[in-house]
Amino acid sequence: MTTGDLYIEHFGLRERPFTLLPDPSFLYWSTQHKRAYSILEFGVISKAPITLITGEIGAGKTTLLQKLISQIDDDVTIGLVSNAQGGRGELLQWALNALDVPATPRAPYVQLYQTLASFLISEYAEGRRVVLIFDEAQNLSREGLEEIRMLTNINSNKDELIQLILVGQPELRDVLLQPKLRQMAQRVAASFHLPRMDAETVSGYIEHRVKVAGGTGEEFSAEACDLIHAATEGVPRLVNQICEFAMLYAWSEELHLITPQIVRSVLDDGVCFGAISVSDPEEVGQVLKLGDHQKVPPEEKAG
Repeated sequence: MTTGDLYIEHFGLRERPFTLLPDPSFLYWSTQHKRAYSILEFGVISKAPITLITGEIGAGKTTLLQKLISQIDDDVTIGLVSNAQGGRGELLQWALNALDVPATPRAPYVQLYQTLASFLISEYAEGRRVVLIFDEAQNLSREGLEEIRMLTNINSNKDELIQLILVGQPELRDVLLQPKLRQMAQRVAASFHLPRMDAETVSGYIEHRVKVAGGTGEEFSAEACDLIHAATEGVPRLVNQICEFAMLYAWSEELHLITPQIVRSVLDDGVCFGAISVSDPEEVGQVLKLGDHQKVPPEEKAG
């Protein structure tokens, strides 16, 4: 039995609602996530040379990609490259591996390029489009980004043989706006920045994930959700971490409602590394005091 199994049974759930692994079945369609996904779909359907999606760490970008991949049409060949690094030849090797195209180990750059070009032409001849996704693209060097742009020069008449989707943290957008990458920026036909969740969205997000896991959605009080938002600034990954430990703490105390006091215990114990550091301590303190005030029993106030 795992730690997760303990609170799963306690809350009558089927599975853990707040794992950190991207899972499209748990995707919460906030307004911003709907817009981001619409941009992704538009980029694919409109045959945009480059589509750009940025957002903070844990904002749900990879989950959106997993959803897109699961919904992609059969006439689209899709490849996903995560955390790619290296120079020209290495990036081509990453691309070929993602597309399941055999390539000679340590082949020279020209040979790798020709292998990819031949594959793209073959797919095009069979009526298939190729979409290559680079996740965590902020890790690519300027040389690497320029090499990616060069891939979009492989075309047939007026048709794009390959479409690129770049996904990364906010600094990726800043890098692409540098003068030396102007040509690449001009090829970005669709882009969206996924912001952090506001307090209302965090509350809906928590409720949604618990319901998907088999709960009622009422396991977290409104005040607890507000505190979680204040401590995480709406970053989904941090929200998940705090929520999981809050449910574990509630189980250990035989409670079925997560209150601000439980969340405060999680934060004070420091089990969610990074949660407090991303928020204004004064703001967190205000929410904590508010939660304490709202939860004081009437008889204690009178006494």
